[in-house]
Amino acid sequence: MQIKTEYEKVEPYTTKDGSTIRELMHPSIHGNSKQSLAEATVPPGRVTILHKHGIAEEIYHITEGSGIMTLGSEEFEVGVGDIV
Repeated sequence: MQIKTEYEKVEPYTTKDGSTIRELMHPSIHGNSKQSLAEATVPPGRVTILHKHGIAEEIYHITEGSGIMTLGSEEFEVGVGDIV
């Protein structure tokens, strides 16, 4: 089991919606069971595909830009420094 991630060694990939994802900690690699940690970059003017995780939790920390977050039936604005 790997317990440390070196950022430069994690290859990013592009999703179907055009976002760039870099998975920094993942249950299948690091042994954590309910959460993963990923860096996601969404290009300006783009949206991500609505999705749901059955087991793992997803926590967002907005470090740049702003947008609209959808959580269930609720939509609200998010910006730099917000955590959802």
